[in-house]
This record gives sequence, C-alpha cells and structure tokens, in this order.
Amino acid sequence: MTDDEINFHTRKWVRPEDLNANGTLFGGSLLRWIDEEAAIYAIIQLGNGMAVTKYMSEINFVSSARQGDLIEMGLRATHFGRTSLTMRAEVRNMITRRSILTIEKIVFVNLDDEGNPAPHGYTAITYDRDRVPSHHLDIRPAADKD
Repeated sequence: MTDDEINFHTRKWVRPEDLNANGTLFGGSLLRWIDEEAAIYAIIQLGNGMAVTKYMSEINFVSSARQGDLIEMGLRATHFGRTSLTMRAEVRNMITRRSILTIEKIVFVNLDDEGNPAPHGYTAITYDRDRVPSHHLDIRPAADKD
C-alpha cells in the first residue's frame, strides 16, 4: 500500500514483551494490534461500538521487526456491504522500511443491540469524526441493567 492508499494508521514500538523465542516480533502480538486497530477503524466508519471481526483472509508475513523497531500499521476501507465493512491492512517496519505483512481482506460486521447483523447505512469512507459513537456501550449483563 502506498501512503495515499492508507486512510488510517497507527504506530507501535516493539518492546521486549512483544518478542518471540527468536528475538523478533511475535506474530500473535502483531495480529492482536491489527485486530484492535481494525476494530477502532470499523467503529469510526460504522458509527457503532458494536462491530465485530467476521473474517481475516490469508496473512502474508514477509519480514519481521526486532526490539526497538518502530512499526506502522495501515488500514484502508475497500468495500461497504449492507451490514459489513471490508478493509485491507499493511504493516511496515519504519526502521528497515520493509513491509512486515499484508492482509488483503478484513471484514467487520455491524451489530444491533441484540448482537445480530444490522444495516449501517453507509457507502463511503469518512475522514471526519462525525460517526464516532457519542456514548459508551452498556456491557453489563442483562440481569444487571435494571
């Protein structure tokens, strides 16, 4: 992905707790970061804090990072479905300037209060914060909501 293809990105510093037994970035840590960033992006684009990961396509690891490296995770919305948002991800090592991985397809689904897929009504990417939910989700168990 080129910089003009990325419309959401964040950076992370690779720390000792992020490493695997080989002294390189643990893939599980990286995937957790990507899923979290994709969730934030989906919440902003769909205007709903109840969006969940539905699918991730093949993950292509092409290089790695070491302790102290800075990495950049980039996301781009590629398709709005009736109840879903599809995006593409790329992670780059800012020190070595190499791509670390790409994920061609990450799909998030917009949910209603009952946890069912729900239409979101959007067809285009937003660059403003106009869709950020204006309240926190009530995640208490149903028995405690009285």
